[in-house]
Amino acid sequence: MSSILLTPPAAEPVTLADAKAYLRVAHSDDDAVIAALIAGARSHVEVQTRRALITQTWRLIRDAWPPDGRIAVMPAPLRSVVAARVYDAGGATHAVDTGAFVADKGAAPAVLAFAPGTLAGPGRAAAGIEIDVEVGYGAAPVNVPETLQQALLLLVAHWYENRGLIAIGRSVAVLPLPIATLIAPYRVLSL
Repeated sequence: MSSILLTPPAAEPVTLADAKAYLRVAHSDDDAVIAALIAGARSHVEVQTRRALITQTWRLIRDAWPPDGRIAVMPAPLRSVVAARVYDAGGATHAVDTGAFVADKGAAPAVLAFAPGTLAGPGRAAAGIEIDVEVGYGAAPVNVPETLQQALLLLVAHWYENRGLIAIGRSVAVLPLPIATLIAPYRVLSL
């Protein structure tokens, strides 16, 4: 059971201009550094919360259909099922009607439900099922919850101020408490 990123986000959850204003940086000398910190902060917050902040496409790979007819979708939040397919024993793909899935988008993680026994099983033992899903809050920064944007800006500021390899007297590897507190309500936990 794995997930592969197919289409990365086309934008970042906070703009370079917003980050520079937050950092109170008026020059453009560090634009590339700040842009890289924004991308890194987005990735870090996405990993910590198991959520996609900006719209992305992921491929869920399964060996078999679950007996209970429920597939958890990570990362959250689920926007739509784009495509689904199964592989036969010869390696050929066969499309699965995306209408066969009922999406519970309110759950975290979201769940794709289907009637057990209604979908054709894969012909190969490993990675026989692929489901492509679109996830994320939306295509623009305005769609991302403000709390998560604030966490990103705090993390960018933390990393920007501690750009050296070792910050004397404190660890930059540990997520600062204010950031952890901001993202805590958005974490998707697994059992």
